[in-house]
Amino acid sequence: MNILVCVKQVPSTTEIKLDPETHTIIRDRNDNIINPLDTYAIEEALRLKEKYGGKITAISMGIPRVKDMLREVISLGVDRAILLSDRKFAGSDTLATAYALEKAIKKVGDYDLIICGKQATDGDTAQVGPNLAEKLGIPHTTYVSRIDSIENNRIICRRNADEGYVKVQLRLPALITVVKEINVPRLSTIAGLRKSISAKISVWDSSDIGASDNFIGLTGSPTQVRKTFVPDHNIKTEFLNGTSHEQAEALAKKLMIMDIQ
Repeated sequence: MNILVCVKQVPSTTEIKLDPETHTIIRDRNDNIINPLDTYAIEEALRLKEKYGGKITAISMGIPRVKDMLREVISLGVDRAILLSDRKFAGSDTLATAYALEKAIKKVGDYDLIICGKQATDGDTAQVGPNLAEKLGIPHTTYVSRIDSIENNRIICRRNADEGYVKVQLRLPALITVVKEINVPRLSTIAGLRKSISAKISVWDSSDIGASDNFIGLTGSPTQVRKTFVPDHNIKTEFLNGTSHEQAEALAKKLMIMDIQ
């Protein structure tokens, strides 16, 4: 079984910084990490490989420094890592990102299953996975919390619902996005770390995957983030003195004034 895992590097903090001119996320930082939900996708891919055999390829898009993150992914047991890195990719929204991933996956060729984390912590859109599946023309489902079986070219899994779960059957190749309830991610081993040091990370630019400039980066992004900020919570506390009856009357008056305003 050949499995593809889409992974992303995100800021470790929730305070996202935007470039004041391009309004895109500043990713050239020292505190970037693997998107937490992608670690569950990696772990599930590793478990499927241990059960069914095959190989795992991780794909990411980002700046050259993302190669360090991909080495960490390889240290966990992933066989191959590909980085899509090109200034032309900068500013890509979910649609442009899915397009670039689609072109890369078509270049990779043979695959049975694509696994993504439910969403990325820097955007929380949960759009890339389903968007990618639609572009590839393959079945997909989201919020997967358990894979029951893979046989007869079909995968049976459970996706979280408002009350309980829904059992879904998909014909392979297919794409799923997973939630954290699906497993507990493993840590790197000494052998894995040694392997990752000498591992070759394939780096592809837009021309390598045959991507059109009209569908990548800011040009290919119909949506853009203009501003992001941390809400400013101003809380004012006031104590009401007197007996319980006097406090109740004072509170009632204040509530009436607030209602009028």
